[in-house]
Amino acid sequence: MTEPKPLSGRRAQAARNDDVILAAARAVFLADPGAPIAAVADKAGVGISALYRRYPSKEELLRKLCGDGLAAYIAAVEATLEALDGGTDPWDAFAAFLRRVVDAGSTSLTVKLAGTFTPSEHLFREAMRGDELNRELMRRLRAAGTVRPDLEVADIGLVLEQIATVRLGDERRTSQLRHRYLALIMDGLRPPGTTKLPGPAPSPNELAARWQVAAG
Repeated sequence: MTEPKPLSGRRAQAARNDDVILAAARAVFLADPGAPIAAVADKAGVGISALYRRYPSKEELLRKLCGDGLAAYIAAVEATLEALDGGTDPWDAFAAFLRRVVDAGSTSLTVKLAGTFTPSEHLFREAMRGDELNRELMRRLRAAGTVRPDLEVADIGLVLEQIATVRLGDERRTSQLRHRYLALIMDGLRPPGTTKLPGPAPSPNELAARWQVAAG
């Protein structure tokens, strides 16, 4: 396999600047989705003109953040399906998947940014692909008797979103607490499930409605 050529000095600097901008945007918009794009430039330490050259609008920047988060989530599902293909114990593969998603923090973006911008067609297509992968993963987990039979695909997404809202102390403490509550919740995902779940899981339409930008 041919090793990729290193980026030239100017391109490498542009890539570093982009990483800084995206990290700043993630921090700013997770704290306040209504923050102006100028707040991102300030946090990143770049001029507003430099930011606009890369992302012409706040919506473009939000789409990029959510696109990257969705890509990370899809990669986690694909890795889990590959682990199952390779003979990994289904519960171990599922637990590793949940921990990976919690560490990536991609569901934090859904919690904070849903409904604040209009997703692109590409994002919708990738979301549909992610949903198909989720359903395949759930099908295989059910077939193996790994999860309680009344667990639905949408339940996993909302459980991860709830964990993503935990934020206390610094990043290390926040991560520790998120994994603590994930461990507690995971016991409730195992079969057979001793408590009947009240009400149905959220429907695809209920979940999709959150991404509709409010009028006015």
